[in-house]
Amino acid sequence: MPEIQIRPAEPVDYPFLAAINHSYESYYVWQMDRSIEAGIVNIHYREVRLPRAVKVDYPRSSKVLVDSWANRIAVLVAVMGQQPVGYLSISDHLAIKTAWISDMAVHEGLRRKGIGTALLLAGQEWAIDHHFRRIVIEMQSKNFGAIQMVRKNGFEFCGYNDYYYSNQDIALFFGRFLR
Repeated sequence: MPEIQIRPAEPVDYPFLAAINHSYESYYVWQMDRSIEAGIVNIHYREVRLPRAVKVDYPRSSKVLVDSWANRIAVLVAVMGQQPVGYLSISDHLAIKTAWISDMAVHEGLRRKGIGTALLLAGQEWAIDHHFRRIVIEMQSKNFGAIQMVRKNGFEFCGYNDYYYSNQDIALFFGRFLR
């Protein structure tokens, strides 16, 4: 596989990044169970295998993504042979001293080849260089591949929001402290 380079995205990259197929297939979902008894709220997530693969659409349109990149403090792009093949975007307005990865995608034909991990590590280094203490990434509860990737890279489940996305999907949050 050609070498992956990670660099800040430029506006000329945006059409390539927006054209990445952000949808994915999953055989698993993190299913939430909630119970409230005598003032005690219990939330449990469990990995549930689905009877067949489900195709999941990304909760943000290409237009919304492109418009949002101008408001991010960083958009990092993975490049192979001069061609953008993936990206992640970082904002800083959701929690103090926390770099927040709200969007991340890799070209469909190049997934599971280390590009997402390279982007994630570059995002962490960027956050350290800019004096953030924590990094958080958000994702849909059906994005089992991304859940496995961030957990493998030391991120821990740190929260959720029931109706976070415009399509009413649950957002899961995984975070880790930086050095």
